[in-house]
Amino acid sequence: MAKKTNKAPLIACQPRLLPKKQWIKAAGMAAAINPVNQPAQRAAALGRPLKPLELAVMTTKYWGARGVDLSVSFLDNPSKMLRDRILSHMNAWSKTANVRFRYTAGRGQVRIARVQNDGYWSYVGTDILSIPLNQQTLNLDSFTMMTPESEFVRVVRHEAGHTLGFPHEHMRKQLVDLIDRQKAIAFFGQTQGWTPQEVEFQVLTPLSQGSLIATAHADPRSIMCYQIPGSITKNGQPIIGGTDIVATDRDFIARIYPAAKKPGKTTASRKRARRPRR
Repeated sequence: MAKKTNKAPLIACQPRLLPKKQWIKAAGMAAAINPVNQPAQRAAALGRPLKPLELAVMTTKYWGARGVDLSVSFLDNPSKMLRDRILSHMNAWSKTANVRFRYTAGRGQVRIARVQNDGYWSYVGTDILSIPLNQQTLNLDSFTMMTPESEFVRVVRHEAGHTLGFPHEHMRKQLVDLIDRQKAIAFFGQTQGWTPQEVEFQVLTPLSQGSLIATAHADPRSIMCYQIPGSITKNGQPIIGGTDIVATDRDFIARIYPAAKKPGKTTASRKRARRPRR
């Protein structure tokens, strides 16, 4: 994902990785929050138990089918108007799902800052629980009330998607197949400081078709689709990426974080309702 306004340089979104020494502990936390996060199917496919680091990398960060209710605080004291505007876009995900981001004056589970020149980013899903309370889990570089509405739609909703546990859509096989491996390793090594192994895990290893955090097919229009520059694709064409939550996003989040069903009338009450008055 990128920001472009009046010839300003691109500011890329990169979901933040925990320090490698925390990966195994964070994977254990994710599995404790939701046992489905642990990739038992992948271990079975390999025909052997996963090594600790393999397990850590493959473990998803999904909050669980009971839904998401996360407290949100701001580390740089924005105005109430800006705070409410950011929260309203984060809660755009709740239209079809059991998702709630709520403001707290204390230290929230989600902590937002607007550090200049630090880009747009968020830790993914349950990893936010491993971040020290005095540090942000999500950054919105230089956002103010003067930031265009289109950027709130595109950036805030995208980063909230990472907080909900969604990786970038470019990690789907159909899109990974478009990326040149050597160019990607060089690009992300230079821009993110990632090792070749980290690039393999974060960019070049596609999500399996049966993965929990995956739709049936890759959607380059998804709000979670990262803008891949043409300089690292095989055909030289960029993957443009999405600008808002689309139908496939809403259908998918409704399935993994299903909204609670509203209580309906019982059969007896329906019969009483149909009974004519005397």
